[in-house]
Amino acid sequence: MLQIHKKRFFFHLTRNMLFGCISICIALYIGMLGYHFYEHMNWVDSFSNASMILSGMGPLTPLVTTSGKIFAGCYALFSGLAFIVLVGMMFAPIIHLFFLKIHIESKNE
Repeated sequence: MLQIHKKRFFFHLTRNMLFGCISICIALYIGMLGYHFYEHMNWVDSFSNASMILSGMGPLTPLVTTSGKIFAGCYALFSGLAFIVLVGMMFAPIIHLFFLKIHIESKNE
């Protein structure tokens, strides 16, 4: 019975990690597109700015266009929320296992 739970745990963990990584890549690509088209940055600068915003560090290059500044503000708000939700979802199976273990141990006492 314990083997079934281990298999389910690793399946859920792998599925959540894969979904989280794909979602982070999509969010990063959206940021790269925005910086490339609104701020006219090359792809490498777009990547570095989008990844810095997505991780919560802030932009590297000063923004010069009004549309770029509006995009950067909206992308920063989206990124803050998306990053927290995705990290929580990715680690949910581990947190669930932790609480399950505490619950089982408290039943044994």
